[in-house]
Amino acid sequence: MNFRKLFFTIGLAAVSMAMSAQSTFDVKLYNGRPPYSNGDSRDTAKVRVFLPIEKEATGRAVVICPGGAYETLSMEKEGYDWGEFFQNQGIAAIVLKYRMPNGNPEVPVSDAEQAMRLVRMNATSWKINRNDIGIMGFSAGGHLAATIATRSLGEAKPNFQILFYPVISMLEGYGHDRSRTNFLGKHPGKRDEKKYSADMNVSRVTPRAFIALSDDDDAVPPANGVNYYTELYRNDVRASLHVYPGGGHGWGSKIGFRYHEEMMMDLKAWLKSF
Repeated sequence: MNFRKLFFTIGLAAVSMAMSAQSTFDVKLYNGRPPYSNGDSRDTAKVRVFLPIEKEATGRAVVICPGGAYETLSMEKEGYDWGEFFQNQGIAAIVLKYRMPNGNPEVPVSDAEQAMRLVRMNATSWKINRNDIGIMGFSAGGHLAATIATRSLGEAKPNFQILFYPVISMLEGYGHDRSRTNFLGKHPGKRDEKKYSADMNVSRVTPRAFIALSDDDDAVPPANGVNYYTELYRNDVRASLHVYPGGGHGWGSKIGFRYHEEMMMDLKAWLKSF
């Protein structure tokens, strides 16, 4: 084989390997000015996309919303670590860095809805099934995910939801006070409290859910996730509730979480159930 043919063969092999490899990249959520402002021009929204190997891709995708009480984001253990997990399961993951509300709930809600639309807009090139795109959230990010699951319409509506130790209620004394204040402001009206309490907005068209939390969570009352499951059940929405005996709050991807293996098996089993 001459050198010219050898280089050509190596080049084809490199292209073939690149096409079959996993792909991870960042995308800005908006090309121009976002639709709502939180008063901080430095706070920008973006997503990190984790695409699986093409031959292993299931066509499923999930948008991931990290938690942080709507004042910060736990991007690693509640975001990027999970992006890699789903990527290795043949599921595309889109980790959302949403903007903080600073009292304007439309800011993170619009970011999450835009992330859902972005995935559907790129479904063909990312090898994703437009009708198998879910949303996942942790703590305050769980509230954001549940809000999208119960209120969003059209291209922004998810097909399934995964919630870890979620804030669900925005009623005073029921959810998480810091998340409530950061999301709605210091003196929210009753209308907004109900509008953004996901358990009050469940209907028969709310997507199926996986809910996981710890019985000893002293940050976000476990009743949030349990009450949400109850409303899903009342409305004939398929849901799976997992309350682990311990672990507290905010365990995310930590292997140190004492029920980590059980939780991972529960989640994998649920993902294979539909």
